[in-house]
Amino acid sequence: MKRAFKYRFYPTDAQAAELSRTFGCVRKVYNLALAARTEAWARQERVNYNATSAMLTAWKKTGELAFLNDVSSVPLQQCLRHLQTAFSSFFAKRARYPRFKSRKKSRKSAEYTYTTSGFRFRAGELTLAKMARPLDIVWSRPLPEGASPSTVTVSQDAAGRWFVSLLCEDPAVKPLAATDAAVGIDVGLDHLLTLSTGEKIANPRHERKDRAALAQAQRRMSKKEQGSANRAKARRKVAKIYARIADRRRDHLHKLTTRLVRENQTIVIEDLTVRNMVKNRKLARAISDAAWSDFRSMLEYKAAWYGREVIAVDRFFPSSKLCSHSGTLQGKMPLNIRTWTCECGTTHARDVNAARNLLAAGLAVTVCGAGVRPQRSSPGGQSATKQKAPRREP
Repeated sequence: MKRAFKYRFYPTDAQAAELSRTFGCVRKVYNLALAARTEAWARQERVNYNATSAMLTAWKKTGELAFLNDVSSVPLQQCLRHLQTAFSSFFAKRARYPRFKSRKKSRKSAEYTYTTSGFRFRAGELTLAKMARPLDIVWSRPLPEGASPSTVTVSQDAAGRWFVSLLCEDPAVKPLAATDAAVGIDVGLDHLLTLSTGEKIANPRHERKDRAALAQAQRRMSKKEQGSANRAKARRKVAKIYARIADRRRDHLHKLTTRLVRENQTIVIEDLTVRNMVKNRKLARAISDAAWSDFRSMLEYKAAWYGREVIAVDRFFPSSKLCSHSGTLQGKMPLNIRTWTCECGTTHARDVNAARNLLAAGLAVTVCGAGVRPQRSSPGGQSATKQKAPRREP
């Protein structure tokens, strides 16, 4: 299993300048290739990676784009491969049409593959192409013993921090011993997670803790002159607060998902459409801070790593209104109703009852191989589907 290990590093002035040039060239080549493929698409012509690679060679020979020769060719070729992947996803209807990279908004990154001219990794030191000195990396955790990176990705975030991600084979990632434990999970805002066991996991509300500091930093930035150095400094202060919020949220979700995957063989969740839910202006900030989509993606790829199973139950399944004891379906149930009593006399905590119903629906999938609701004509299939999507961990 390949796994990415991400570290922070501190470049010298020369290295920072070289990497900044590389980021700019990668963005330029990506946009040129996208424009060329878009024009060809309008003419009903197909342009693949090989054609854009030939274009890159021709661009380097022109006086206007001769500066592309000043950086390593490896990340330039890699961005063309990424563009090819983006178009493949578009044609397969898995993603929308590729967009141009923005100088201010797009992620600054460059990818180096293991070639004779890409990078050199020896004795724990990483040296990139066009650089005389190795990067000053903070090795916060060791790489797997004898690991040899196949891909190195260098990036810089909005707060000005530099990171390097090394993709290596990790023999430690292997299926865990099978267990009979299964759990249903209902996500929420008052409590981040409610488990079918009755356990409730508090919502840390990371963004709320820094909301006052964030608002103050944003007010100060708004008073600075557009394009000035002071505004750039103020923008970095805002970005640092956002980065601190994101780091704490990501750390909490990693610990939580790792625990759930280690303790349970089967994990049942609800298939929520978060992108539609955040259109609710009253709840958008709280839903975004809870990061339900990140939680699900982490759960899925870790389950794939360790031989666990994640089942997503259809979002239209009435988990909150269905009595987990008698199966009686209740009428309307607004969000302000947190406890209710069924006709059978059982009193339910709304979230715990929903988690137990989700677990029952998920187990029905594993036993019967089908959902608990009939097939619908709209996309999405049956009410529950198994999810096994491997992904790299940062």
